[in-house]
Amino acid sequence: MVAERVKKINVSPTMQVAAEAKRMRAEGINVLDFSVGEPDFPTPHNIKDAAKTGIDENHTKYTINAGTVELRKAIAQKLKRDNGLEYEISDIIVTSGAKQSVFNAIFATVNKDDEVIIPAPYWVSYPSMVSMAEGKSVFVNTDEKNGFRITPEQLESAITPKTKAIILCNPSNPTGSAYSKKELEAIAEVCLKYDFYIISDEIYEKLIYDDFEFVSFASLSPEIKKRTILVNGISKSYSMTGWRIGYTAGPGDVISGMNKIQSHSTSHASSVSQFAALEALAGPQYAIGEMLSEFKKRREYFYNQIVSIDGITCYKPEGAFFLFPNISSFFGKATDKVKIENSFDFAMFLLTEAKIAVVPGSAFGAEGCLRISYATSMENIIEGTRRLKEALAHLRG
Repeated sequence: MVAERVKKINVSPTMQVAAEAKRMRAEGINVLDFSVGEPDFPTPHNIKDAAKTGIDENHTKYTINAGTVELRKAIAQKLKRDNGLEYEISDIIVTSGAKQSVFNAIFATVNKDDEVIIPAPYWVSYPSMVSMAEGKSVFVNTDEKNGFRITPEQLESAITPKTKAIILCNPSNPTGSAYSKKELEAIAEVCLKYDFYIISDEIYEKLIYDDFEFVSFASLSPEIKKRTILVNGISKSYSMTGWRIGYTAGPGDVISGMNKIQSHSTSHASSVSQFAALEALAGPQYAIGEMLSEFKKRREYFYNQIVSIDGITCYKPEGAFFLFPNISSFFGKATDKVKIENSFDFAMFLLTEAKIAVVPGSAFGAEGCLRISYATSMENIIEGTRRLKEALAHLRG
């Protein structure tokens, strides 16, 4: 028999859509994929060249469990340069992707029956990680009208004596919304009042639009820094999702605990990937601006097309590369082949009728919405919006 913890978690509903899309492609059907959560650009040449150098110079052996000293120094310098934060390298750990950072942080802080506040919509893995740590997820539903941002009042109403942490994804996956400094300060005031951890997932930090100013949660005050577990990585900013490098900076006892956990699971992140990450953080940064410029063009076009469709509302995101439109007005409508009752039905309808792959909002705790990624070519976005409008025209009821 499998362990009870396995029974508490489910395979993401997104996998069902992905499996069907894969089957259709295998049959030669042209499916446009708007479900992917990674930049479609290649990793910059200077980073790839650094990795090749690392291999040629035989940087292919075990490293320190927490990550090489050189890379952690580069992370500390990045945090000081970009976020005004001072960290010793002993307060930084390198992980196999930011996902492992969140996982390790939860396992290092959450005891059985501890509560973790998770604003919804949320990234799909947060609740499962809390469940595996034998904690309890406390979901707080946010509002599209408020940019899917949790308010201080909502946060305070969700707090109990068992509250151990809040997970804040800023900018957000799946909504793309981001918090202003004033909004973060209001949340921080509540966190300090009740004294619990903030796991601040800032992996989309560099993907910000329209002169919006990103503020790292830990930078708000020395007091809040002591309670913040800052998660970041190189996957999104440098188009290095497959290299699997994330990092965490935070209180020394938490980082030490994460280090212990990691020593018995993955040990250190890939040595070659760490060598590449060093170049990403310390080398030229022009590639970020180039990607961001293209993402902004795509966002503008896609957003304008989506909100021009009767029955769809959509918050215009400040960051990341997702749109999160509300399509609930189409529930109850049908074709001769299918009736749409929920976001999963809607996603499958688009896949079969329009040959478009999107992610149902139910996967993120937000029934009635879809996550649509614009991390794909403008050509695909133009064709995708044409197919979307054509498919919706066939619905009745």
